[in-house]
Amino acid sequence: MKAVRIHEHGGIDKLRYEEAPQPELVSPDDAIVEVKAASLNPTDLGVRRGLLLAEMSFPHILGSDGAGVVVAVGERVKNVKLGEPVCLYPASGCGRCELCITDREFICADLRVLGERENGTYAEYVRTPARNCFSIPSELSFEEAAAFPLTYLTLWRILVTHAEVKPGEYLLVLEIGGGLASAALQLAAHLGARVIVASDNERNLVRAKQMGAEHVINRKTADFAREVRQITGKRGVDVVVDCMGGETWAKSLAALAKGGRLVVCGTTAGAHPDTDIRRLFWNHLKIFGSTLGSRGEFRQVLNFMETSRAKPAIDQIFPLQQAATAQQFLEDSEPLGKTVLRIGE
Repeated sequence: MKAVRIHEHGGIDKLRYEEAPQPELVSPDDAIVEVKAASLNPTDLGVRRGLLLAEMSFPHILGSDGAGVVVAVGERVKNVKLGEPVCLYPASGCGRCELCITDREFICADLRVLGERENGTYAEYVRTPARNCFSIPSELSFEEAAAFPLTYLTLWRILVTHAEVKPGEYLLVLEIGGGLASAALQLAAHLGARVIVASDNERNLVRAKQMGAEHVINRKTADFAREVRQITGKRGVDVVVDCMGGETWAKSLAALAKGGRLVVCGTTAGAHPDTDIRRLFWNHLKIFGSTLGSRGEFRQVLNFMETSRAKPAIDQIFPLQQAATAQQFLEDSEPLGKTVLRIGE
């Protein structure tokens, strides 16, 4: 089969489009999926550079998100059948610990994620536990089905499970441009929140308005915390989605109303921000963080996609053989939506 692999950590030049062994069933609970589309995530760049410290063997296939068609199943598999279009839950744990047996496999100490410790979806075929295969919502293409799992699952956990976003609440999204922030805007708007978006990219602010943002703030020309106070009548927002950290962290806390919630799932601007801890207890603030989520939450996301007819935003689609160009695009630009690889054409 054709795949995009790395033989060592490093830059874009380490990505090789080449022949690779086709995966085979190794467990009666496995499935083989013919991948039709895979989407890019910032973690792909981290794995390539060697920043995630994930244990892996070389050559290694990147990619955590994918969608395709089931082409083989183990003898004990009952949940999917041959020929079924599926999208993939990307994580597996040891299956034995307290976390795994209580549907919290995504925080297992022996967590294995596609594209990180396991060969991933930048390939024509991928092996996965069959329990990680879920039917694609009826209105989604393979490209759209590959664009939401990792991102929407993480956001569902922090916005719905943890922050419990409610209709009519004010929600601030930083930095719009990229899969996570764009998905946060889309999900929050569908949940009935009043969304404010802050970015230093004017193009993305214009597109954010088109996607349902009620207010937009250009961070280059305005202090977003002060602007939020003005928009909300000095009250502040109920929820801030901050996947940046760094110098925005203190302003994110300052933008919150009393009893507000800050949710975080990234640190693109820095992992060690200054924080006045007194603000947390004076204003009764809550901070939630997460990566991934449970299979139960993944099922909730799929139900949401099916009933709301929501579709993940996609910025660019590249063929598999242009995976290096796609990663360069993700690194150099600020896409408002996911970057996706189309496979098998």
